[in-house]
Amino acid sequence: MKNLEKVTDIEDLRQVAERKVPRMFYDYVDSGSWTETTYRNNESDFDRIKLRQRVLVNMENRSLETTMIGERVKMPVAIAPTGFTGMMWADGEIKAAQAAEKFGVPFSLSTMSICSIEDIAAHTSKPFWFQLYVMRDQAFMANLIRRAKEANCSALILTADLQVLGQRHKDIKNGLSAPPKPTLTNILNLMTKPEWCLNMLGTKRRTFGNIVGHAKDVEDLSSLSAWTAEQFDPALSWDDVARIKDMWDGKLIIKGIMEPEDAIMAARSGADALVVSNHGGRQLDGALSSISALADIVQAVQAENSNIEVWLDSGVRSGQDVLKALSLGAKGTMIGRAFLYGLGAYGEDGVRRALEIIYKECDISMAFCGHTDINTVTDNILVKGTYENLKTNYP
Repeated sequence: MKNLEKVTDIEDLRQVAERKVPRMFYDYVDSGSWTETTYRNNESDFDRIKLRQRVLVNMENRSLETTMIGERVKMPVAIAPTGFTGMMWADGEIKAAQAAEKFGVPFSLSTMSICSIEDIAAHTSKPFWFQLYVMRDQAFMANLIRRAKEANCSALILTADLQVLGQRHKDIKNGLSAPPKPTLTNILNLMTKPEWCLNMLGTKRRTFGNIVGHAKDVEDLSSLSAWTAEQFDPALSWDDVARIKDMWDGKLIIKGIMEPEDAIMAARSGADALVVSNHGGRQLDGALSSISALADIVQAVQAENSNIEVWLDSGVRSGQDVLKALSLGAKGTMIGRAFLYGLGAYGEDGVRRALEIIYKECDISMAFCGHTDINTVTDNILVKGTYENLKTNYP
């Protein structure tokens, strides 16, 4: 195991990943749609929230342990479902899932993963979560749900904010594909990434494992955009949620909620959790940051007297971000780029280090704020005047 003790924050991992990962895949992770305003605000709006330091409080016996949809977790963080993960590092989804299992947090697999549902099940011992994109091909979608059941997935994540694909300029300019097309630009860039190339030579998993060989007449999927334009279902509506819930017959998480009205619909749908998320700023540019939308959504769910759990993703880069999200009412958080930077930098060891960093930052910050149990944290740890303006005072 590599000694990564001198890797002290997520930014360290990002810088290493940028050097090691081919440009098109690094840019896929480290970008947003159109002007990338929402992508940037997801992080900067966290920075505006300030913490209250308390002193002479007994800081012994601290714990970040809690539950997310009834599953015991070491800290209120889950690895989010992310596409192309296996292009950041060979067999990337397997490596990330193994790191998450060893650390004690949930792992979520994307429909658009490189490693398949069956790959993750074969290389882990605990249940993981599967994220579903709803396709026009109903037979393919039903088969995805069946495969997730057979793999003993403990929750289904329905992503609600990708009926159409937001435009990410860098992906178009880079000609994003899996595997990379053998253009002169790509070949020259790959020549500067010897570790990545060597690792990739050791695996056969180089395209979308959940789709190729499973979807009708799909034996090759070099172009993500062409396939998604044809298959992602723009007609998806709240009427479909009940049908999907019945097909799954298990715990359901709805991801992509940004407005109180939609949070109320999610609560009434019978879902077990919703994720306040703008898809990492990769869909509607100009939307609110996730942390700005959180408090009103929590209030709307509480007004419904619903037991649905409210989580947050998009912009979480540190343990302090996790702490701030929980102080504003989230029950849990999900991380995407934070673990992907670790994966691209050092593989499984890098994901482990990302989780260690976030854990330590959350633990120590919680102590400085006068708490020893993450389940007791409220907005009384925040400096007044630094977070109220993030709310829009629902209703």
